[in-house]
Amino acid sequence: MYTVLIADDEAIIRRGLKKIIDWGMLGFEIIGEASNGVETLAYINEHNPDIVLLDIKMPGMDGLELLNKARSEKYKGKVIILSGYSDFKYAQEAIRYDVKYYLTKPIDVVELKAALSSLSEQIKEKSAHRSTVNHYKEKAENTILLDLLQGTADLANINFDDLHMTSNIYQVLIYEKYSRNIADITYHFSELLKVTNQDNSSFLIVNAGNNEVIILKGEFAIQKFNEFLNRFERELKPQKGSPLDSLFIAYGRTVTSPKDIHISYKDSSSLLQRRFFCEINQHTIGYKQLPENNNNAYYMTHELLLDYCSKLVAYIQSFNRKAVADTLHNLEIKLYNSQDCIHDIKLFLTDLFIEIKDKLNNLYSAKKLTIPTNTQIIDFIQTKNYLYEIFLFFTEQFEVVLNSIGNFSRESVIDDILYYIQHNYMENIRLENIASLFGYNSSYLGKIFNLKIGESFNSYVDKVRIENSKELLIQKSLKIYEIAEKVGYQNTDYFYMKFKKNTGLTPAEYRKKYATPNDNRKDL
Repeated sequence: MYTVLIADDEAIIRRGLKKIIDWGMLGFEIIGEASNGVETLAYINEHNPDIVLLDIKMPGMDGLELLNKARSEKYKGKVIILSGYSDFKYAQEAIRYDVKYYLTKPIDVVELKAALSSLSEQIKEKSAHRSTVNHYKEKAENTILLDLLQGTADLANINFDDLHMTSNIYQVLIYEKYSRNIADITYHFSELLKVTNQDNSSFLIVNAGNNEVIILKGEFAIQKFNEFLNRFERELKPQKGSPLDSLFIAYGRTVTSPKDIHISYKDSSSLLQRRFFCEINQHTIGYKQLPENNNNAYYMTHELLLDYCSKLVAYIQSFNRKAVADTLHNLEIKLYNSQDCIHDIKLFLTDLFIEIKDKLNNLYSAKKLTIPTNTQIIDFIQTKNYLYEIFLFFTEQFEVVLNSIGNFSRESVIDDILYYIQHNYMENIRLENIASLFGYNSSYLGKIFNLKIGESFNSYVDKVRIENSKELLIQKSLKIYEIAEKVGYQNTDYFYMKFKKNTGLTPAEYRKKYATPNDNRKDL
């Protein structure tokens, strides 16, 4: 329904106008009344009614003066002038303010209905025209923004004010659903950043193929995005199956000019293609994770395949799980930095596994190893979306082979894990990751670790980290927060708590007690 304001200084006239016709039947709703010019202008500015029935003579401000002020303040609604007498001079003046109807009191019902019907059609046509114009404007803006993202825009003919792109810094990111099996995302990007986006002041959304591209604008929006990343990845990991768990973001570097936005977009597009290399439950990937471009680019060759095959088969024969894990990790780094596309990397891994399988079957033909068929191997690797899934398949199958070809204690793997912890305590090592790396169920591995070592996996890792931090504290070459990060703690307060629990002293107290007295290096 279209909204109507009745403005007349006589209450009896206002009541009569409300009852003279069935407004609802005609598609109108009376939303207010006003008895003087000042009140009427204030109501128009606040509520922006579609139509105003306006008495020409009212206290405070007459109708024509009111119209002049309302139009100067950008009021675009329709007006029907009401007057107690007919005067062509007033009608002529009203035309200047886009008034099409001048009705004399007492109001004729037929005339009023005809005026309202005509204005209704005009509003409808104007609304349809505005909708069409906005549609083509949005399509044009989207096309221009796409050209900017792709670096093909005609910069000389772009009005960046019209595009709301007059900031001093920009960053491009692409976000998409993390899993096709999870329900549609039900939140807005502004909710994630906790910012308002009035007049596209914080970011623009561009449709690029099947993806939505976000152009962040200004230091405030980018700061909020960085806060979101920190909160999302470190503090508030999304619950499995929640809407946020479906989110995946690839973001490029920041740039200082709209003409360089294509650089940031190229980063995020490249990263989106490299989602294959993400870790389990990884939801974001940034420009710092792009492989370095250098002149020593290489591809995964058949010779490299045979080399990895030879190493892995040898380590399997010797039951050297740690060496198998290290070799797979080295291969992961090689693949990440290679110039091969994801399709070719999958082919390389398929050929590698089949080659390993053939060698093991030849070496242990009497054992009748339980390894998937070539068809099963090809189907599995080609249908996986992530490298970690394929490597987990490798380690699981290698464990099956190890179980088949010899008798050994499953607890022997603990020695390899201890060695791994001693050399990787500074990393974000967790039992789940270790279990996957060595081909074990994390719950089972945790039980045999506790049984063998006499304490939990996490407790042992903390002790290793604390022991290494003691040496660094005594040396006094690093600040305490730097030591915390160096031994694997991202949160300094958490490091303080763990250190005191293990030693009875805070890091600062330990340094004061055991550091060389004459050492003048940093204490904090």
